[in-house]
Amino acid sequence: MTKAATLLAAEEGYNPLLPHTYELVVGIFAFAVVAFFLIKVLTPRIQKTLAERTDAIEGGIKRAEEAQAEAQALQKQYRDQLAEARHEAARLREEAREQAAQIKAELREEAQAEARRLIEAAHAQIEADRQAAFASLRNEIGRLSTDLAGRIVGESLEDEARQRRTVDRFLDELENSAAVR
Repeated sequence: MTKAATLLAAEEGYNPLLPHTYELVVGIFAFAVVAFFLIKVLTPRIQKTLAERTDAIEGGIKRAEEAQAEAQALQKQYRDQLAEARHEAARLREEAREQAAQIKAELREEAQAEARRLIEAAHAQIEADRQAAFASLRNEIGRLSTDLAGRIVGESLEDEARQRRTVDRFLDELENSAAVR
């Protein structure tokens, strides 16, 4: 535009910074439609989405706190159970030690009783063997003394009753002479 056209436009009252009225009406109408659409359609959806997210976040936090509290309770329960199990294991070990000591004492007592029984049996066997040896010696001594006495006396001491009396008398004299010493 020329200088003359600009001056002419200025005289007519046209301001290039101000829009025309029909643009203003169309702009206001378009703004009203967009605002109506935003207020009636998008705002409730946005608010609903925000509320869901808020609920999800708050619910998540609440669930996380509940889960953490539950985890802590379970952890405490497990610690209590572990402590109880350790206590029970210690008690069982102590009982096992006591039972082992008792079994050891019983076995020692049984072994000592068995040893006493074996010693008594050995003493009884020795005594029986001594008695058998004594009886065997007595018979042998009797036979030898009868033979010797028969040779000294010059007569036969074949009579068994006489032999027995002679042997018994001889052995009694030996025992008496041994007892006196």
